[in-house]
Amino acid sequence: MAAPGSRGRSLSGLLPAQTSLEYALLDAVTQQEKDSLVYQYLQKVDGWEQDLSVPEFPEGLEWLNTEEPISVYKDLCGKIVILDFFTYCCINCIHLLPDLHALEHTYSDKDGLLIIGVHSAKFPNEKVLDNIKSAVLRYNITHPVVNDADASLWQELEVSCWPTLVILGPRGNMLFSLIGEGHKDKLFLYTSIALKYYKDRGQIRDDKIGIKLYKDSLPPSPLLFPGKVTVDQVTNRLVIADTGHHRILVVWKNGQIQYSIGGPNPGRKDGIFSESTFNSPQGVAIMNNIIYVADTENHLIRKIDLEAERVSTVAGIGIQGTDKEGGAKGEQQPISSPWDVVFGTSGSEVQRGDILWIAMAGTHQIWALLLDSGKLPKKNELTKGTCLRFAGSGNEENRNNAYPHKAGFAQPSGLSLASEDPWSCLFVADSESSTVRTISLKDGAVKHLVGGERDPMNLFAFGDVDGVGINAKLQHPLGVTWDKKRNLLYVADSYNHKIKVVDPKTKNCTTLAGTGDTNNVTSSSFTESTFNEPGGLCIGENGQLLYVADTNNHQIKIMDLETKMVSVLPIFRSENAVVDGPFLVEKQKTLPRLPKSAPSIRLSPVTVCAGQTLQFKLRLDLPSGSKLTEGVPSCWFLRAEGNEWLLQGQMPSGDIENISSQPTISLQIPDDCLSLEAIVSVSVFLYYCSADSSACMMKAILFSQPLQITDTQQGCIAPVELRYVF
Repeated sequence: MAAPGSRGRSLSGLLPAQTSLEYALLDAVTQQEKDSLVYQYLQKVDGWEQDLSVPEFPEGLEWLNTEEPISVYKDLCGKIVILDFFTYCCINCIHLLPDLHALEHTYSDKDGLLIIGVHSAKFPNEKVLDNIKSAVLRYNITHPVVNDADASLWQELEVSCWPTLVILGPRGNMLFSLIGEGHKDKLFLYTSIALKYYKDRGQIRDDKIGIKLYKDSLPPSPLLFPGKVTVDQVTNRLVIADTGHHRILVVWKNGQIQYSIGGPNPGRKDGIFSESTFNSPQGVAIMNNIIYVADTENHLIRKIDLEAERVSTVAGIGIQGTDKEGGAKGEQQPISSPWDVVFGTSGSEVQRGDILWIAMAGTHQIWALLLDSGKLPKKNELTKGTCLRFAGSGNEENRNNAYPHKAGFAQPSGLSLASEDPWSCLFVADSESSTVRTISLKDGAVKHLVGGERDPMNLFAFGDVDGVGINAKLQHPLGVTWDKKRNLLYVADSYNHKIKVVDPKTKNCTTLAGTGDTNNVTSSSFTESTFNEPGGLCIGENGQLLYVADTNNHQIKIMDLETKMVSVLPIFRSENAVVDGPFLVEKQKTLPRLPKSAPSIRLSPVTVCAGQTLQFKLRLDLPSGSKLTEGVPSCWFLRAEGNEWLLQGQMPSGDIENISSQPTISLQIPDDCLSLEAIVSVSVFLYYCSADSSACMMKAILFSQPLQITDTQQGCIAPVELRYVF
């Protein structure tokens, strides 16, 4: 189908009619009135002599999540299409994604709706397809995405900001535009009435678009987009925000996992470790066996008590807040996309870690959570639990000011504390202004350190230049850490794929490691090392080691500041299961054939709901005196034939090392369930010998567990015991 004649292609052509509609909607009271107004608007727009037609996608663009390039006038005829103009660094674009996910959950391409992400980069690094692929994975984008690296469609339509949504009718005719975040109600209203209007006219087609998800082509990885890392200075354990797996790992310095909390699917649940869930956690801080977590996409601050093995919420209400002042108790205070956390101390002379500083990326501010009663600079005494803004007006700016509330930040994403004199400040990685800033702990004054430029409104002063102060250039830095031993600040210069070092006394900024190439080199000198959008870093081993969350390489890298060598921290579950490197596949066990003699036990149905964790406890007894055969791994397998979606991202098999200490198998029900009934099977294979080792044999058993999945929130589910005596 050829593109029809156009009456001008910019979004400004919609402005008069849509503005009138939006004023009318302000006066509408009932849903019926609103629906009627939108329907009448569509009658008017659809009756124009010529359509306001969207341009065709230029040839040669790179596509993701689709089998082949999509054409507006060949493939999208008969569809309501939403074009999402976004750039993956933008916090407002990230805030919009849950609205789009919800819309996709409500309407599919068979209903006549398709969403297409039009990636229009701000930073040069964001034009690279591999980096967009990483973002598509990181944010679980499942609709088609086109890399419009030269922003040709953006320019033709005269789009002015990220994000912008453009809603198209079934002829490629532009119907609505929505600028910025926070328009979920209008998005659903406009989309639902557009589908109804054109269905009434027989113009909606239910044919499917060829979707091929990029994530389906990837093997598993021990870490997935780790965003931040910190060190427990007492025990030298590392705490890793395994962001893509929606979990927090506590690992020993050799990489062995001590605790894995949350994951593999996103969720929002407090409680014991096995039930707790997170949603794309970022910043982590640990002290005295307590970890605080910036649970970014849940808009929460969470507390992990390693001794009690429980997770609780200490700030946020679980939905994105717009309050830019704060002052309520933490669990009653709405917050927005916290990205990093670091301990601080109130006005007392004693160093006691009674403040949690928060990089609140969503409102472009720095906040504080009082962990005990105390004072902030130039503030009265505040009670324990208070959560409030400390610095930043909330305007997205690169504005320095002696008055902290008049300063402006642009998506602050990394924090580090230098409490000692003469520094006595917070260092802030201000990502969208491509700067590092300081906030005085004495009077709250916000000052420039390196990067950016003097115009506070210019958020495009980025680059990759070593230099002093404003002459140094960074590109979207996400992390900072203070080296107290050397009085130096290390910076994760994320979009330049480098680690830089800043002397705060001279403001000199130089490259410490990273060539700028993203090809993964796992062991090398600083000068030959590579990173891929590193998101966080921390100092350990008394200043000898710098740990880097090499986010898009799915690794924690170790920089030895004395030998100037870089290596990869292996992440492993037990002494014989080392996993070291990006997307390195642990050899998958092959499910053996069940012997005909193997008993098959069908269990009573269990009712579960999305997000819940179901546990199976093995309780198998061997003949008296028997022992498991050494060197032959006994094992279990989890299967869901015909409902494989249940097991995506979960551990499908494991070893049984000791019959007296049998494992518990966990199954987390996904948030998006494709069926309300399913059967999960647990197959167990035991290899054992008699007490005198005169005879060795294998026994197997199959347990079948019917599941009934409901939308109704269930209470805590008792573990299912899998008992059998051989």
